[in-house]
Amino acid sequence: MENPRPVKKVVLLHSALGDSRLWHRQVAALGERYEVVAPDLPGWGRSPLPTEPFSFVEFVDALLPAALVGNSFGGSIALRTALAHPDRVSKLVLVGSGLLAWDWTEEMTGYFEAEGAAVEAGDLDAATEVSMEFWVAPEHRDEVRPQQQLALELQTAHDEPDVLWPEVPPLSSLTVPTLVVVGEDDKADFRAIAKHLAEEIPDADLAVVAGAGHLVGLDQPEELNALLLEFLED
Repeated sequence: MENPRPVKKVVLLHSALGDSRLWHRQVAALGERYEVVAPDLPGWGRSPLPTEPFSFVEFVDALLPAALVGNSFGGSIALRTALAHPDRVSKLVLVGSGLLAWDWTEEMTGYFEAEGAAVEAGDLDAATEVSMEFWVAPEHRDEVRPQQQLALELQTAHDEPDVLWPEVPPLSSLTVPTLVVVGEDDKADFRAIAKHLAEEIPDADLAVVAGAGHLVGLDQPEELNALLLEFLED
């Protein structure tokens, strides 16, 4: 599909494992050609969790028009935003993207339960380590650990407010040119989600990155940067 809207601005939405600092390798690679914005989502980094009901989609919409790149939870937000505001998203890149509705395997539900139990017990150090061991390659844990710990501190500082999600049309209605990226070594659920997205979104391509897990931008930054530059310029 021909895209008549050239990309001038790129918004990078981080995963739930860290904050905007996870993107610093991509900000450096894209910054010479595009205006790059890598915000901290509400409840991460320098952005406290709101005390009143709020919308991640409307938070991102305030940064548009732009191309959207999202990893994991950031990918699910990018997807929802593109479905809700397709005229304001020039291109969409979903990296190890989640989906808000998915039938998770026992591997994933076990992780959710282990992390949740540690948070419920007030042991944020243990909750952080559950995430590090499940998601993050050993060589990147020192970088990601403080970001994840900060996020848990922000998200447990007070009662969690309601998150407002817009009603969105089916994936088959999405007209935004889309690149789906997944690490070859990512969890089975996320490899399946990537395949599902690439099949259901009409104008989507799938790229599987060898040697990468869930955080492709950390595991194989040069490969992801090359994919982003090629797709954004095409």
